[in-house]
Amino acid sequence: MLLARLAHVSREVAAASARTRKTALLAGLFREAEPDDVPVVIPYLAGRLPQGRLGIGWSALRVPVAPAGTPTLTVAWTHAELTAIGALGGPGSQTARKERLTLLLGAATEDEQHFLRGLLTGEVRQGALDAVAVDALADAAGAPPAEVRRAVMLAGALGPVARTLLSEGPGALAAFRLTVGRPVQPMLAHTARSVAEAIDRLGPCVVEEKLDGIRVQVHRDGPRVGVYTRTLDDITDRLPELAESVAAFPGERFVLDGEVIALGPDGRPRPFQQTAGRVGSRRDVATAADAVPVVPVFFDALSVDGRDLLDLPLTERHRELAALVPGPMRVRRLVVADPADGTGRAAALAFSEDTLARGHEGVVVKGTAAPYSAGRRGASWLKVKPVHTLDLVVLAAEWGHGRRTGKLSNLHLGARRDDGTFAMLGKTFKGLTDAMLTWQTERLQELATADDGHVVTVRPELVVEIAYDGLQTSTRYPEGVTLRFARVLRHREDKRAEEADTVATVLSRLT
Repeated sequence: MLLARLAHVSREVAAASARTRKTALLAGLFREAEPDDVPVVIPYLAGRLPQGRLGIGWSALRVPVAPAGTPTLTVAWTHAELTAIGALGGPGSQTARKERLTLLLGAATEDEQHFLRGLLTGEVRQGALDAVAVDALADAAGAPPAEVRRAVMLAGALGPVARTLLSEGPGALAAFRLTVGRPVQPMLAHTARSVAEAIDRLGPCVVEEKLDGIRVQVHRDGPRVGVYTRTLDDITDRLPELAESVAAFPGERFVLDGEVIALGPDGRPRPFQQTAGRVGSRRDVATAADAVPVVPVFFDALSVDGRDLLDLPLTERHRELAALVPGPMRVRRLVVADPADGTGRAAALAFSEDTLARGHEGVVVKGTAAPYSAGRRGASWLKVKPVHTLDLVVLAAEWGHGRRTGKLSNLHLGARRDDGTFAMLGKTFKGLTDAMLTWQTERLQELATADDGHVVTVRPELVVEIAYDGLQTSTRYPEGVTLRFARVLRHREDKRAEEADTVATVLSRLT
């Protein structure tokens, strides 16, 4: 497939407001594409580079390059060339990347250049495109959308499903099963304002501690143990003590869901940054493990001895979990069998208060009859936290003054709109430690698209967790609302911008 065709459809999808129109455009594109092209086409249309960071700064993209008159670039060749550019390293690599990028842009037409520059700067982003792409893929292949969605969930990504479906047909979807060693997207939770509200919404439920750790999915196949993050990254080598603990469990093949957390000598959780730093550490893992040991806390079982447990109710999955995992490594929980029982509700409230007193961030209330909705924010899981927080995206940052001179300090914060753009809600420089300032200055410069000497505009990729005291109306910001007394709790590199809170979520909290 020519890159020009992809650029044309990208422009049409961006201009379309109706989901049905977007779906039809993508379905037409998928029918034309070679099966091997689709795993590249889908992320490119969504504005994502499968290769990750390529080391191409915005300054290199500002240099004008005369466009080609006729489209000749294919999707496959362009993808291979971008991969090669990103792989350049060592002395002179920056110059080599610029030279090779110039040659690529010189082979592109004007429309293709516009698309490539937008892709490399993050400006191509299309709202909720992956969900639309699933429906479009089902349409193009004549497959039931529900079966395609389940296959994507079990595969952990849309690309492999797209390639298989378009090359082999709907019957091939049955090959996508929960497989030990292949992580699936985790189930996520919605928010409730209180434990009582959560119980009222769910009925019979359990109340579990919500830990301020790092989500992990652990796979064991005989002696082999694999540990994966919520973004499906393999971090087994970084957590040898976790793999060692799981290898001692009384089972041969299973998949577990849980968290790892760093605890202090008193048993209380250490600051999240210490847990995140430990999990993110790739060098001298042994020293890091000695300095900041982490412990696993499991709360779900997805597969045991080749049996897929996803569709079973939580009570049955927990029974399987308890047979494998020792009590100290299972999440603390309280069963509320009868939501109308005042004693049970009082116990749930006391459990929540005790959890907070133990230093954890809140509780998750889960319906006992619900299946595991992998890859979705299920209505049967409700998190309750006492502080008001939002996961927002950094849109820009201002150079600091005084002791913060030379640091990117005041963050411009945005919530996600339905069309994939971001609405600014306010600014904050509060809550940032010196270490956080140093880290975010380096990270945001990597994401920079412009710098006028005062404000650095960045690609909307870095997610930050923001605490705030309330919301208020404001004519200064595009959605008419802003945050009161916002402060940064932490950088969330474990989250993508597509997972940030939406404008609709923010407006629903405005009272």
